[in-house]
Amino acid sequence: MNAELIKKLPGIYCNSLFSYSRWLTREVAIGDVPMGGSNPIRIQSMTTTDTMDTIGTVEQTLRMVAAGCEYVRITAPSIKEAENLANIKRELQKRGCNVPLVADIHFTPNAAEIAARLVEKVRVNPGNYADKKKFDHLEYTDAEYQGELERIFQKFSPLVKICKEYGTAMRIGTNHGSLSDRIMSRYGDTPQGMVESAMEFIRMCETLGYYNLVISMKSSNAQVMVQAYRLLVEQMVAEGMNYPLHLGVTEAGDGEDGRIKSAVGIGTLLEDGLGDTIRVSLTEEPEAEAPVAILLADRYKHRDTQPVKHSSKPVTHNPYAYQKRQTGEVNAFIGGHMVPRVVLDISQGNLKDPAVLAAAGYLYSPLLDKYNMADQSVDFVYLADQLPSFTLPGNLKQLYNYATWQKLTNKKNCHPVYTLNEYLHAPSRCPALNLVRIQNNDLYNGLAEQLPVDDTVVFILETSEAHGLADQRAFFFELEKRESRVPAIVKRSYHFSEQLTSGELTTRLQLYAATDLGGLLVDGFGDGIWIDAPQLPAQTITSVAFGILQATRSRISKTEYISCPSCGRTLFDLQETTQMIRSRTSHLKGLKIGIMGCIVNGPGEMADADYGYVGAGPGKITLYRGKEVVKKNVNTAQALDELIGIIREDGNWIEPA
Repeated sequence: MNAELIKKLPGIYCNSLFSYSRWLTREVAIGDVPMGGSNPIRIQSMTTTDTMDTIGTVEQTLRMVAAGCEYVRITAPSIKEAENLANIKRELQKRGCNVPLVADIHFTPNAAEIAARLVEKVRVNPGNYADKKKFDHLEYTDAEYQGELERIFQKFSPLVKICKEYGTAMRIGTNHGSLSDRIMSRYGDTPQGMVESAMEFIRMCETLGYYNLVISMKSSNAQVMVQAYRLLVEQMVAEGMNYPLHLGVTEAGDGEDGRIKSAVGIGTLLEDGLGDTIRVSLTEEPEAEAPVAILLADRYKHRDTQPVKHSSKPVTHNPYAYQKRQTGEVNAFIGGHMVPRVVLDISQGNLKDPAVLAAAGYLYSPLLDKYNMADQSVDFVYLADQLPSFTLPGNLKQLYNYATWQKLTNKKNCHPVYTLNEYLHAPSRCPALNLVRIQNNDLYNGLAEQLPVDDTVVFILETSEAHGLADQRAFFFELEKRESRVPAIVKRSYHFSEQLTSGELTTRLQLYAATDLGGLLVDGFGDGIWIDAPQLPAQTITSVAFGILQATRSRISKTEYISCPSCGRTLFDLQETTQMIRSRTSHLKGLKIGIMGCIVNGPGEMADADYGYVGAGPGKITLYRGKEVVKKNVNTAQALDELIGIIREDGNWIEPA
C-alpha cells in the first residue's frame, strides 16, 4: 500500500462514524461455530500448557470453554505437537466437548500442513511463515520483490490447498513486532507494512480460490493496532474483500494494565462496528481472559443505532496517523503541548481531613505538615459546592461550581465550573481559567455561537448518548471544521448495577472508560479526562485514569511492561516472572520492559520495549537492549540482576525511594 493510494482513501473505514453499525463481513465456517456475517462477536483464548501434555491441555481447554471461550487456540511449534492435536481433540470429544480448535503456527509450514488436517482452523503469521526476520535491511528491485512473493507462494500454497480440501479455516495474523525483513525494508515498521503483509497472503489465497479466512493486525501498541485495522478494512474494501476480523492487543500484560490496554485497542474498533472475534491477551490464566472479552463484546449486543448530531461537511481528520488536536494553552497549564490533565471528584469525601487527597496522589504528612506527590497525582480536584477545612497543596487546582466559586473570599488556585447558560450570563469570570460544561448538541442549538471564547476557556465535554464515543468524536470533528482551538476535558459518567461486587465494578470501569476515553485519545482528541463513577473509590478512579493515559501513550506515569500471555512454547512461569521483575523495576517511570516467554514472542513482538527479558531455553534467558541482544543464555537465577545491571550501565536506573 503506497502513500498515493492512502491519499485517495475517503477516511471512512467503517459503515458510519456517527451511528453504531456493524461492518458486514463474509461468514466463515469454523467447525460448528461460524464467525462473521450476522453471527455474534465470538470469544477465544489460547492454552498455556505444553501441547504434548494431552490431559493437561484438555483440562485447561475445558476450563476455558466453561469460562466462555468459543474457540481454543493451541500452539503447534513442530510436527510432534501438530500430530498430538489429534489426541487432544479425541480426548475432548470423549468428554463431550466439541469446541473448535485453532493450531497456532509460526515457523513450521510442515506442522501447519499436518494441523490443517486435524483441527478446524490454523493461524499463520505472514512475518515468519516462509519469510524471515533477522532485522536485516534488504534492497529489492520490483522484479526481485515479485520473485520473493512467488517463492513464498510456492511454500504457502500447499497449506492453502489442504485447508480448502479439509474445510479448514485460516487466520492470517499479522503481528506488528514480527514483520519480515522484506516488508520492513519496503514499508518500514508501520501499520501500512502490517496491512500489506496480510494482503499479500490474502491475495495468494484468492488466487487459489480459497476464501475461508479471518484476518488480524495485532500490536502491543494500541494506537498502532487501531490504525492498522482501519487501514486493513479500507484496503480490503478497495479490493472487493470483507473478511472477518479477529481483534486483539498482543502482549497487553496483566491486571489493570492488561485490561485497560486491551480495551483501548479492541473497544475503539468495536465502537465503530469492526470485529467478529476477540481475544484479550493477559499474562494470567487463560480462563481469566474470556470473561473480560465477554464484557467488552456485550456492550454492543443492544447498542442504539441512532446517529448522533453531526455536520454534513466532510470529515478532515486523518484516522490512519496520530496527530494531537491543536489547541491553545490556557494558564500555562492545560492545552497546547501539555500532557492531558486528570480531574478527580472528591466532593463526597471527608473534606475535614487532608488524607482525602491520598486518592488524588497527594500524601499528607501530619508530622512535617506537608504533602508528597505520587507519580500518579491528579491536576484538578472537583469539590462541587463543598469547602475543605484544610489548606490544599499549592500545585493542585480546585474546581467549584460557579455559584460557590463566586462566594470564595480567597480564589487563589480555585476555578469555576459553569453550565453553558451560566457562562453566557456570568457577571464575573475567573481571569485565569474558566471551565464550561458542554455537549455535542450545544454546537447546533445556537448557544455555542453566543459563547464569548477567550484564552481562559476550557470545555468540559459531556455526553448523554448511548454511543457516547461517536457523540464526543463528532464534537471534536466540528471544532476542527470551525477552526476552534479551545482545549477540552473529556468527561464520562458511569453508573452500574447495585448487585455487582467491588471487583466487578472495577473491571467494568477499566474496560468501559478505556474504550470511551481511549478511543478519543488514540486519535489525539482530549486535553484532559474526567471519570465520574460515584460507586467506586476515588483511588480506583485515579488509577484507571492514569492507566488509560499510559495505554494511549498520552501521559507516562509508570513503568510499562510488554508481557506476553504465555502458551505452550513458554520457557518459564510468566506470571511469577512478571511479578518478580515488576517488584524491582516498577519505580522506573517511563521505561518499557518486554517479558517474553520464548523467541517467537521475542525481539520483534516487544518492538516498542527499551529492554527485553526473553526465554532462550530451559533455565536460560536472553537479555535485550531494544532489538539488540546484550547477553545470551543467562541463568534464570541471575537474569534479573543482569538486566538491572544493563539498565544501570545505560544511566536509566534510579534507586527506589
